[in-house]
Amino acid sequence: QVQLVESGGGSVQTGGSLRLSCAASGNTDSIDLMGWFRQAPEKEREWVGGIYTPTGTTNYADSVKGRFTISRDNAKNTLYLQMNSLKPEDTAMYYCTAGERTYNYWGQGTQVTVVS
Repeated sequence: QVQLVESGGGSVQTGGSLRLSCAASGNTDSIDLMGWFRQAPEKEREWVGGIYTPTGTTNYADSVKGRFTISRDNAKNTLYLQMNSLKPEDTAMYYCTAGERTYNYWGQGTQVTVVS
């Protein structure tokens, strides 16, 4: 089992930045895929981006490409999502996820609100 705990959400003005963190614990050696999803009210959960941990390769949704960056601190077993140039449409609950070749484990989420 793997436990994921997100932090770093909050309220920010349009154009601002936030960095989300996701601390992983448990059987983290089994993980090779980590990522972020988000869900806005009355919308489906949307994939934001992910990282293949053996190589560090990242991929992003078109809606965030160039503005969001995923990174990982292996020593701390922590995943980050740096969000820049935030827009009101980025407002959502952000979820960290991880697994072996697929997303098996999920955090509880952290709320991001972008106000204009």
